[in-house]
Amino acid sequence: MMQQVIKILVVGCGNMGASHAKAYHDLDGFQIVGLVARGESKSKLNEQLGGSYKLFESYEDALQETKPDAVCIATYPDTHKAYAIKAFQAGAHVFIEKPLAEDVISAQEVVDAAVKYDKKLVVGYILRYHPSWVKFIEIAKTMGKPLVMRMNLNQQSHGYMWDVHKNLMASLSPIVDCGVHYIDVMCQMVGAKPLYVSAIGARLTDEIPAWNYNYGQLQLHFEDGSVGWYEAGWGPMVSQNAFFVKDVFGPKGAVSIVANKASNEGKSDSVASHTQTESLRVHYADLDATNEFTKVDEWVNLSDEPDHQELCNREQLFFQQAIVDNLDLSDSMEDAINSLRIALACDEAVKTRQMIKL
Repeated sequence: MMQQVIKILVVGCGNMGASHAKAYHDLDGFQIVGLVARGESKSKLNEQLGGSYKLFESYEDALQETKPDAVCIATYPDTHKAYAIKAFQAGAHVFIEKPLAEDVISAQEVVDAAVKYDKKLVVGYILRYHPSWVKFIEIAKTMGKPLVMRMNLNQQSHGYMWDVHKNLMASLSPIVDCGVHYIDVMCQMVGAKPLYVSAIGARLTDEIPAWNYNYGQLQLHFEDGSVGWYEAGWGPMVSQNAFFVKDVFGPKGAVSIVANKASNEGKSDSVASHTQTESLRVHYADLDATNEFTKVDEWVNLSDEPDHQELCNREQLFFQQAIVDNLDLSDSMEDAINSLRIALACDEAVKTRQMIKL
């Protein structure tokens, strides 16, 4: 049986767009029909991929000319809604980087369009494809209720990455852009409804819009009594200390991601260091009559430890499977809207200095 080849148009050729394009270039079953970007990034990427792909400045022209089966949208979030809906109207499936859109109404409109035109929509929640994070969530669910979930992703960005972060902060705060990942993880761990959120933020640079902030911390309160916090800071002033915390505990014990390599290298500015897990430390709270622990901590060493590119490959293999096998993506689309709704409520909490009921 011949394999179905998915003709794909890649829109946005920066960090994530380049990684997804490389996946399409290397994997069987995809054929890139064009690279779209306003600047020079598309030419650089094309060169890296052998220089054979057609380049476009205009997304609309590319869509009309290439007539793709699918579109990969890795642009800034303010274009997500319009680009996704145009792709669906043109009869294409969509892989879109997170967050799904700039606001909840727009995100819902994108999902509604996917349903209306009967096309697949996969949102780039990369941690869902990471075997170590899947295991982390699985073990966290065994620690009883309520859970305490503590996570951060602080990045001492400079050079190219500081430009990327400043561009992102023209439309979103770090706790929205990155927070949707970790809110999604916490919701999976708890399996309960979040009731209200609180958050704090600080603006540490004049290089971003006056309304935005480059450091934030959010707190989630769930109906089962579970709580979680997530912290994100971007910029050359961010400390290297405690940039990597991924830790959960409940009545029965704790599970933590231990990324010694990332921590030892102090690489808080690298994309890879934030998906590196290396091992999970599992701690049990069981005590004997003298209140001493009855079980030693266990180490779950993770042999299947994909790097950033391999994770992107796995995301795209899932996208391919969703199209070819006609998978029902209703739950994942709803989860993408839900995590964005919570992240934006946290953003509102920073700006109003109020606790927000969901």
